[in-house]
Amino acid sequence: MADDKTKRDYRDRSRINTSEAYEMEYWKKKFDVSGQQLAGAVRAVGSSVKKVAEYLKNK
Repeated sequence: MADDKTKRDYRDRSRINTSEAYEMEYWKKKFDVSGQQLAGAVRAVGSSVKKVAEYLKNK
């Protein structure tokens, strides 16, 4: 999800920005986790969507 809403390309789609409420809501629903679980996963492995998905899958 792009942080700069005027840019509609691939740049930020591989990262999770926990500072943006709309991104947190999107990824919480996508991964079916709480905000705390998502934030913890991002702290543990970084903001890469791929790494967060793998981390949450193994948890």
